[in-house]
Amino acid sequence: MILGGLCLACVLGVWTWATAGSVVEERVLSPTVMPSPYEVWASLGALMERGLVSSIAATLKRVFLGFGMSISVGVSAGILAGSWRPLQSFLAPLVLFGRSLPLAALIPLTVVWFGIEDKQKIMFIFIATVPFIFSDTVASVLSIKERYVETAETLGATRWQIIFKVLVPLSLPDIFTSVRFLFGLAFGYIMLAEVINAKAGIGFLINQSFTRGGNMEHALLLLLVIGIMAYIIDRTMVWFQRGLFPYRKDL
Repeated sequence: MILGGLCLACVLGVWTWATAGSVVEERVLSPTVMPSPYEVWASLGALMERGLVSSIAATLKRVFLGFGMSISVGVSAGILAGSWRPLQSFLAPLVLFGRSLPLAALIPLTVVWFGIEDKQKIMFIFIATVPFIFSDTVASVLSIKERYVETAETLGATRWQIIFKVLVPLSLPDIFTSVRFLFGLAFGYIMLAEVINAKAGIGFLINQSFTRGGNMEHALLLLLVIGIMAYIIDRTMVWFQRGLFPYRKDL
């Protein structure tokens, strides 16, 4: 934590130094390229007037819905596939295709399939992340030591009892960790989707900042907002994870 704070302080110091000076010509970096921290902070009021709060709410709603669907499908299917190898082999080509699908191709595809409203953005997040959640869930299940399964079989457990009483509880901590990391991926993906016909959203505001006069202050401030939000959500998920799995001291 201390070293992380030191890193941020160093970045802020270099940023302040490179953008210092009341005379534009004396700056290391022009304000059109990189405004100073003060100039970025001073633009907060104008950004609030552009609907920052409603845009944050709109972005979070799309991410939570799309990623929530991805968790429901990816984790459920991943547990079954990790428990039953024929299903894993059957789904392997589809999952490989989904993981390799370029985002540049996925955006127009989801527009054709789901239109240009919020449904497209939610389904974009779902399709873009579900293969990764599935793969990580399968890997978490397969990483469980065979001796736990053998012990359950010796005690007379059925196949479904082994899945729900052995494989699921033991794999959940690692699945949760994977979901934490992949949420950051989904949070970045939604910025791409919000360029398409969005009337609110952080990605929409960033796009507007560049297309309407090149407002670099607002663009940088929005990037800082994204980073702060991602950090808060991640730390909240870590807090829940440690409460749910107190026996895992490595989390």
